[in-house]
Amino acid sequence: MEANEITLFALSDSRSFGERVAGKLNISLSELEERDFADGEHKIRPLVNVRGRDVFVIQSLYSDMHRSVNDKLCRLLFFLSCLRDNSAARVTAVIPYLAYARKDRKTQPRDPVTSRYIAALVEAMGTDRVISMDVHNLVAYQNGFRCHSDHLEATPLFVDYFASLLHDKDKIAVMSPDTGGIKRARRFGEALARALDLQLSFAFMEKERAKGVLTIGQLVGDVRDSAVVIIDDLIASGGTLLGSVAACLEKGADKVYAAASHGLFVGAADKLFTGDELEQVIVTDTVPPFRLDHDLVRHKLVVLPASDLFADAIRRIHEGGSLLELLNR
Repeated sequence: MEANEITLFALSDSRSFGERVAGKLNISLSELEERDFADGEHKIRPLVNVRGRDVFVIQSLYSDMHRSVNDKLCRLLFFLSCLRDNSAARVTAVIPYLAYARKDRKTQPRDPVTSRYIAALVEAMGTDRVISMDVHNLVAYQNGFRCHSDHLEATPLFVDYFASLLHDKDKIAVMSPDTGGIKRARRFGEALARALDLQLSFAFMEKERAKGVLTIGQLVGDVRDSAVVIIDDLIASGGTLLGSVAACLEKGADKVYAAASHGLFVGAADKLFTGDELEQVIVTDTVPPFRLDHDLVRHKLVVLPASDLFADAIRRIHEGGSLLELLNR
């Protein structure tokens, strides 16, 4: 292999996503060995020479039926350090869904700021760069890492989808389910308005969470007779989303759609799909919707591939191109 080629690994937990990214790059995933031992320990090593190479490692950090978030994080950390020990020229961690990103500040006395600890662990392995998508708090993400931190947004994927779906609607509202997501919703709404050449309205929900208790307040904005798109970074149990949907319908919304970059779908998230309140739920494939009943969700759940976005970002980083152009396309 030429020294200037991309070397791309995907740990077994993210192999499917990695294969899609590799396909878009017209390369093959580089081989690695993962061995589990009887006492629960494990090792991971590359099976190709990485000396002097520009290496990218894909691992999305979510729990599944096989491994916890912490198990996946530990495997990623060990492999990143192993690549550095084997003289890789540059090591980039590609983390489509970044765990612990929601714990970005102290909300109780003596609280941890876990997102910053994750950054410190990744950096301690000798990682040169990190790529993730739609983290919960962009400022905390950028300030938490001292190495290069690149942030991708699913906005272009959602704009393309809704521009096609809602092209015949003359009244559309974009809504954030909380005040913290207002900037995200406005970026999406402005891009969708340009794509449709249509003036959109904006709305948001007042929401507070303390000690695990969620309090949903008033809906601010006009959604009457509108097709409403609720946009967020992730869907966990769906409690916040269901409250927002109910508020929209109470205020006279015509139809309500939900879009989130990461679909965790934990707890009672199936409730999102059992009624007629939501038209569709649109997510990306950074987290496979394995917790949901396929028969229950097949008519309402849409999964958009983020592999193109990550492949383009990897190519641009490798070639010294601009990520800003990618995000503003």
